[in-house]
Amino acid sequence: MAVLKVADMHCEMCVKRITNTLNEAGLKFEVSLGDKTVKVDGSDEDVKKAIEELDDIGFSAVIG
Repeated sequence: MAVLKVADMHCEMCVKRITNTLNEAGLKFEVSLGDKTVKVDGSDEDVKKAIEELDDIGFSAVIG
């Protein structure tokens, strides 16, 4: 499982946008607003896809 830091996540609306986008991408993940993280459960390709999907909706994510 990879942990992505998403510093731009500020509210429940951000969580909803992230959740909807990653669900549509077919990824397994867990979002934490308190930690400003998205945990991606999958391969390196899944992690790369999650980062790209987040970037597409305006969130920069870094592995950390």
